[in-house]
Amino acid sequence: MLTAEDIKKLTSVLADKQDLKNLENEVSGLREGVQALTISVDGMSGSMDDLKVEYLATRMKIDRHERWIQQIADKVGVKLEV
Repeated sequence: MLTAEDIKKLTSVLADKQDLKNLENEVSGLREGVQALTISVDGMSGSMDDLKVEYLATRMKIDRHERWIQQIADKVGVKLEV
């Protein structure tokens, strides 16, 4: 049978309702933080996709300009050095 001393020792190491409530509040705060980070990462991912598309379009434009410049140089007889 448990003595008063045993019960006192158990209550000092076991979580009570207040401890669980505090833990619940902390977990709730963490959940909100993770959700905010998820939204931020999702937004950054979308921005990265936009930048990737813009980069590819710019790269294609530069390639086209380089081709045109080479064609013009060939027609006027100018040798372009790389």
